[in-house]
Amino acid sequence: MTRPFTQGHSDPTVQPVPASVLEQVDAADTTLSNPKWAVISIGANLGNRLETLQGAVDALEDTPGVRVKAVSPVYETEPWGVEPGSQPSYFNAVVLLKTTLPPSSLLERAHAVEEAFHRVRDERWGPRTLDVDIVAYAGVTSDDPHLTLPHPRAHERAFVLAPWHDVDPEAQLPGRGTVADLLAAVTREGVEARADLELRLPE
Repeated sequence: MTRPFTQGHSDPTVQPVPASVLEQVDAADTTLSNPKWAVISIGANLGNRLETLQGAVDALEDTPGVRVKAVSPVYETEPWGVEPGSQPSYFNAVVLLKTTLPPSSLLERAHAVEEAFHRVRDERWGPRTLDVDIVAYAGVTSDDPHLTLPHPRAHERAFVLAPWHDVDPEAQLPGRGTVADLLAAVTREGVEARADLELRLPE
């Protein structure tokens, strides 16, 4: 069970989806287009971090062709690639979803969700209101620079591997092996589970 999370509509770019569209997407989930599993990593270290992550989960669920199936526990992590103490800590989580969207469209949606929460890309490793990354899409591997699959650094990031393992202990990262083995091989220093925080799975 997750704690009730009360807030207004989270994503200003999303209008309510008509029931007819939801029915079509639900039908596609079982009968059309062969929906694929995807793994999404979300993180925030500016503003109301928990509310932002919940808004990202809700915005993904509000996307036609996407169904959120599981949301991981929340982790608090030290920022990656910067001097300790130079930025606020992150809240991170992993979202498992099924989608009829191709990877390129899912990436466009991820960027739109980031922009809705005022993500600014001024500097690499800079602080951000929201990060939405595609970690893996089915068993697809691709070295396309626009969207490398799986994410090229996921195998070395405990803040991705730990919540992913929590929500899917048998998961595998394509081309890298099991998430359990990968997690055992990296340091978890600065990556702490926040048992007092929870994200709500959309109804």
